[in-house]
Amino acid sequence: MLNLTVCQAFNVADTGTAFPSGRPGWLAGVGVVDYTPLGSFLTDRQKLVVTPTRRKAEQDGSMSTSRGILAYGVHLPYNRLARSAIGEVMGSGGGRGHRSVASYDEDTTTMGVEAARRALAGGVPAPEAVWFSTVAPAYLDKTNATVMHAALRLDSLVPALDFGGAARSAIGALRTALDGPKRTLMVASDIRVSLPTGPEDGGGGDAAVAVLVGCSEDGPLLAEYLGGASATAEFTDRWRTPGSDHSRNWEDRFGEQAYLPLVRKAWAEALATTGLAPDDVAVAAVTGLHARATRKAASGLGVAIAGDLADTVGNAGAAHPALLLADVLDAADPGDVVALVVLADGCEVLLFRATHALAAGRPGRSVADQVADRADVAYARYLTWRGLLQVQPPNRPGPNRTSAPAALRRTAWKHGFVGSTDRTTGITHLPPSRVGISGGTVDDMDPTPMADAIGTVATFTVDRLAHSPSPPVVFAVVDFDGGGRMPIELTDVDPTAVAIGDRVEMTFRRLSTSDGLHNYFWKGRPLRG
Repeated sequence: MLNLTVCQAFNVADTGTAFPSGRPGWLAGVGVVDYTPLGSFLTDRQKLVVTPTRRKAEQDGSMSTSRGILAYGVHLPYNRLARSAIGEVMGSGGGRGHRSVASYDEDTTTMGVEAARRALAGGVPAPEAVWFSTVAPAYLDKTNATVMHAALRLDSLVPALDFGGAARSAIGALRTALDGPKRTLMVASDIRVSLPTGPEDGGGGDAAVAVLVGCSEDGPLLAEYLGGASATAEFTDRWRTPGSDHSRNWEDRFGEQAYLPLVRKAWAEALATTGLAPDDVAVAAVTGLHARATRKAASGLGVAIAGDLADTVGNAGAAHPALLLADVLDAADPGDVVALVVLADGCEVLLFRATHALAAGRPGRSVADQVADRADVAYARYLTWRGLLQVQPPNRPGPNRTSAPAALRRTAWKHGFVGSTDRTTGITHLPPSRVGISGGTVDDMDPTPMADAIGTVATFTVDRLAHSPSPPVVFAVVDFDGGGRMPIELTDVDPTAVAIGDRVEMTFRRLSTSDGLHNYFWKGRPLRG
């Protein structure tokens, strides 16, 4: 693959070194070639830098095996906001369809954990690295990917890193993983927030996607990575300063003028470096946060365009490229060439070919399945969940901040939901115990992961007085299949519909936040689908 990057060619006044206009040159192995300016806003001093990557590796023999997607998983929140509800409350804004809404106990980290669990559920090999990308991190300074690492119970030698700051970081992380040598789990997650009646109030969406990238030696590839291209230019069509919770945009026509030349160049270069023609591409997923430029770019590719999920999910920002790719792979046939075109501070183009392993390797719940499984949330409740509408808090005191030393000591239980089973009696203890409930030898226990266990509600209560950002709270005593019983909080549930005998599965959520520290643990949710 050849990566295209638009950069500035400096003149003598800039650096003391000149590359005269109309005269090609080479600098540190990077080719500088002339090209027509990308628009009236670019000067004739700008050059197109072509950096050999995948194609060069294939030619010199350093890449002897195919790379691509080993597994993928998607998490769409259960809650949806009908856009018509915005206009009913505010008198303006809204529109048709729904947007996905992360619940009050979800953030980009918890959603990323759920997507990663789905990606790794099929018995695929464990990742050798975890990369997490979001523009709405639960923490700054602290690495958010380490929470995901703990929830997935990965070995401590597996690095966990954050890729953040911009929506482009997510697709950049995926492309870097595809070009790299390791088996990497790339997770993209986003929660889009706007002021009431703002463009992303109804047009945004919340989602998370995990993609396990590796080579054919790691296992059967679901989609082989063929290559692609990347084009970059400096222009400001969208920005958000630190501390702000919503983005701002420049005038639409400017973004269209900036993006379209970059899309054309990246698309042409991606086809050229992979030896493909537009007729070879079965479908292209085209996305970006600039809707007008995205629509215009899609119409000029000369291939079939995949649905953008705008009416059912909204634009999930950093997670949306991988979300559309997953949706396309859910329906792709073996041999289909799939293109992913992303407009974000430039253009990224990735090309894949679906394999015969795709049908057997798809996740248990497709994007369409999760789109259909939903419950509507009132607009006022949505605003309170996002902190945009302050309401009277519960009368009971809020929770204390979580203890970092205690969390470290019990991380296998707190983050991994690992209980213990007595070797003598076979009784599973939740939380884990050093001594069995029926006595026996101290520390004669086997660790028992329970995150994937299914349980049955033995009894429950609906507490309308407990402290919660979204009362009431539903607590249930759950009997797990294969052993183990414990009281847990239920989420994504209608309090009036809970019944003894309901089947539940576990989900990673945020119990509370106090003094800036998030208290993560596991809750139960109704088993659906």
